[in-house]
Amino acid sequence: MAPLLAILTIWTVFLIELRLGANFNEYGIYPRNLSGLKGILFSPFLHGSVEHLYNNTIPLAVLISFLMYFYREAALRTLILGIFISGILTWIIGRPSYHIGASGVIYVLASFIFFKGVFAGHFRWIALSLVIVFIYGSMIWYIFPIKEGISWEGHLSGFITGLLLAILIKVRIPLEKKYDWEKEDYDEGKDTFLKHFDENGNFIENGVDELDDEKVKINYHYKRKPTDKI
Repeated sequence: MAPLLAILTIWTVFLIELRLGANFNEYGIYPRNLSGLKGILFSPFLHGSVEHLYNNTIPLAVLISFLMYFYREAALRTLILGIFISGILTWIIGRPSYHIGASGVIYVLASFIFFKGVFAGHFRWIALSLVIVFIYGSMIWYIFPIKEGISWEGHLSGFITGLLLAILIKVRIPLEKKYDWEKEDYDEGKDTFLKHFDENGNFIENGVDELDDEKVKINYHYKRKPTDKI
């Protein structure tokens, strides 16, 4: 729902501009100007062209989806703080021009997801970090002033913000489940279920008269405590 809502919002704003024949760029971030501070809130929803909007649509949808699925408990904080902090940084370091677009938020999300996976060391998050590198690794070049007409300051601010949030925001590490038969002290002779089979693996129809429900339950062993966060 969140990715769809984000996409519908930025497209709706753009269509309203077209319908009214208006230009909302003045609501973007204008560095070191008090009136330009309003752009911190509004700039992610503003785009200068269809191409600009299209280029931000898919990455925004994909990255918000990743954030909501893998870091659900930290997703809202990451988005709100990411928009605010990256906007402030852009306002501080940006050129005297209106900075608009969702690309700053995209860099926040890509940076956060990548660095969080690296810092946490959890295999699923590391795999996600590698996916981010594979899909969006080339984005790193646009935090430098290599192309006219783009807000590299906004990209750099988003990248730095994502790194900071990956360090500061604590997220519960997914519990790693381990079955009884995976434990080092596992004893096959005491396994009630295995008593139904002979040494060749053949089923013994009446090998055990009754099963103790408590014994045959598969208990999980957790490597980490549920409260562990990183």
